[in-house]
Amino acid sequence: MDRMLYVAMSGAKETLMAQASNSNNLANVNTPGFMEDLNQFRSMPVFGPGYPTRVYALDERPDINFDKGSLQSTGNPLDVAINGEGYFAVQAPDGSEAYTRRGDLKVDANGLVTNGEGLPVIGNGGPLALPPMERLEIAPDGTITVLPEGATPEALAVVDRIKMVNPPRDALSKGEDGLLRMKEGGEADADAATQLVSGSIESSNVNVADALVNMIELSRKFELQVKMMKNAEEMDKASASLMNMS
Repeated sequence: MDRMLYVAMSGAKETLMAQASNSNNLANVNTPGFMEDLNQFRSMPVFGPGYPTRVYALDERPDINFDKGSLQSTGNPLDVAINGEGYFAVQAPDGSEAYTRRGDLKVDANGLVTNGEGLPVIGNGGPLALPPMERLEIAPDGTITVLPEGATPEALAVVDRIKMVNPPRDALSKGEDGLLRMKEGGEADADAATQLVSGSIESSNVNVADALVNMIELSRKFELQVKMMKNAEEMDKASASLMNMS
């Protein structure tokens, strides 16, 4: 009875963890540049003295979905999207360099350029900072040109360039904060071949229909595991009753 109960209990626990991951995907369906987390179940033997006699369920994230979201034109010069492969470099809350495809940029009162998460965007020499300006243009190679306040139209000036990288997929890992980092640590080199599209933004790559179907399937799996635990309890009670009769 204990084996049946243990397997059902571990299955229910891991199913809840998979449901949490799927719910996170659904919650970010409207987050620009969000990359979907993938999940899979597998059985893990319980090792101990002698040979393994039972297994438990394990939910894990083998990787993320690297498919690109669709590009949506906004006309906002601060909205940028990676054209093809690549990522924007941003400064994570811990000060390290991380990577994302989110390009809904904003300029705060101090001129610091951040994305929609509030993370500073990195340029050639660190976080991007812009002077007071009347107009801004971002070239496909990430070069930022501004027209300073009070200047004549011909006084356009190049102030910095957005750092874009394109490391191999297998060199990246996604953290709990949703940002990508190099697996071996360190920083990726800027890639001159990576291009962006100005005035557009990339949507999340989460398929809503698939995520909703997955939510229903996981709910059914959890109900099945709970039912198995109840069956194990009933069988245990029946066994105890037979023992009392004897």
